[in-house]
Amino acid sequence: MQDHASPAIGISDLPAREEGYVDLRSYAAIGDGRTVALIAHDGSVDWYPMPNLDSPPVFARLLDSENGGCFELHPAQAHSATREYIPGTNVLQTTYQTGTGKVRVTDSLNTGKSGRLPWGEFARRIDGLEGTMELHWRVAPGTRLNRVSPWADSTRQCPLLRVGDVTLGVIGCAGEELNFSDRTVSGTITVEAGKHRLIALISTRHEPLPCPDPEHILDGIERTVSYWKSWSSELHYDGPWSGEVLRSALALKVLTHSHSGAIAAAATTSLPEDPSGGKNWDYRFAWIRDAAYTLHALIRFGEREEVHSAVSWLLRMIRKQGPDPEVFSTLAGELPHSEHEVDAPGWRGIGPVIEGNRVGGQLQLGVYGDLFDMIDLYLEGGNVIDQPTARLLADIADRTCDVWHQRDAGIWELTEARHYTSSKMGCWHALECAVRLAEAGQIEGEAARWQTERDRIKQWILQNCWSHERQSYVWYAGSNTLDASVLIHAMSGFDRSERMSTTIDAVQQELGDGPLIYRYTGMQREEGAFVACSFWMVAALAEVGRKAEAERLMAQLVPLANDVGLYAEMIHPEDNRFLGNLPQGLSHLALMTAALTLIEKY
Repeated sequence: MQDHASPAIGISDLPAREEGYVDLRSYAAIGDGRTVALIAHDGSVDWYPMPNLDSPPVFARLLDSENGGCFELHPAQAHSATREYIPGTNVLQTTYQTGTGKVRVTDSLNTGKSGRLPWGEFARRIDGLEGTMELHWRVAPGTRLNRVSPWADSTRQCPLLRVGDVTLGVIGCAGEELNFSDRTVSGTITVEAGKHRLIALISTRHEPLPCPDPEHILDGIERTVSYWKSWSSELHYDGPWSGEVLRSALALKVLTHSHSGAIAAAATTSLPEDPSGGKNWDYRFAWIRDAAYTLHALIRFGEREEVHSAVSWLLRMIRKQGPDPEVFSTLAGELPHSEHEVDAPGWRGIGPVIEGNRVGGQLQLGVYGDLFDMIDLYLEGGNVIDQPTARLLADIADRTCDVWHQRDAGIWELTEARHYTSSKMGCWHALECAVRLAEAGQIEGEAARWQTERDRIKQWILQNCWSHERQSYVWYAGSNTLDASVLIHAMSGFDRSERMSTTIDAVQQELGDGPLIYRYTGMQREEGAFVACSFWMVAALAEVGRKAEAERLMAQLVPLANDVGLYAEMIHPEDNRFLGNLPQGLSHLALMTAALTLIEKY
């Protein structure tokens, strides 16, 4: 699939730092299959956990402007800037123009010859394009959210920074005059047209530190670009919004933990959903729901290696847990620890800063439908499941027949258990898929029972979760409120009739604000609009035959990404500012689903 994204948008008009923080729209993400770094529009790396995405961050200015730490690189003079990803990659390029010259900075988390490197390698290559330019750089590790005190050390091989059990080496500054403090190292680089320079960070944890030759690191940038382009070329989509679809696929890829196949929900923790604070969560975990949605999209793209790896991870995790799977896990496939607060101020002082997540142990009935949907589509692609997995799926179908009667926390992971409509629809979808798999000979079990319970669930929903007054499916049984997640089940096939069409109208009227959609009734007072819900609306409109409306809405939503095509969890309709963790996998998944649905339906 070719990347036909629009040209890079100028970033010099983004607001300057305010008390050390920048707007969340400022961030671009790069990754290496193990972790993700966030780079602000002013060239500062403000988020970089090491060695893994869920490790404490060595650079965390994003959440603590005073003690979080950063890796800065910027022109010494007043300048303008534009940036974009190299097409088909997660390698970022920023072009700076001053009164004396023009340079291009290429930021890459380098990969190895056969995949992820055994150490971290963050490369920043500066190419002189015109004239001469002087740039300042500074490596200032943070306290890993108030866990350690960093220490800078000058050695014969390279400057070192020791941050607890993490060691950083600064490569590419040999022969320059360096400035040391007890915690930082900094310097100045002068670049002329036709020349290039390098500043790179090598990192290890509990291991010796290699000091690669700078030319090897520069070769690593080219190798990484080739790796990303090769991966992108395996995706097959030539419909409208192809650039945005590919960028979303690359965003999901950057959230994928290459060692296990797990897919993180987002790259960050504790970015606020509510501008007044309180709704801050850690999303550096793998949710079954998000993994299933990701695989659903990648399977439809024809991707094979990534799909097999992620399906295998998901099934291994569920096999360990049995027919009552947890809704999420660590990136290594373990059960997460309970959440706790960290002593840090949070982005722009909006706390709390959280590590861990409270949803462990929740009953979320929708997970059964997510799991079966993913397996069903995987098998449609010509794949075969093994017998232990087939038996597990039959056990989960049996479990669904029993558990659908219960109240649960719902897709939004709420503390009040209710009979949420979309959860019941998820159970219907699980049994619909189970019956289809049994009829195809893929699994064995009590298919007659699954069929009976599937039909019983549908009748229960129609009797208890439909409002004649509102002409809409409601949020939960007996209520008169609305929930945008019901729209997912236009895609699942639960309902594509006039009832779903009038539900769409009701959701747009009550939960919509321009093209954006809030999650459920009352959220306008508490948080931003949920990006995924807005793209679910596009797909639902297409599913019920309202193509023109779906296309108009898609055209309004796509430009709401930031200048490099990334989305956070939420966007505030008032001024389109980002809220919540980023880049958010579910937002990008929903964009891909909307685009795929539009092209498949017409």
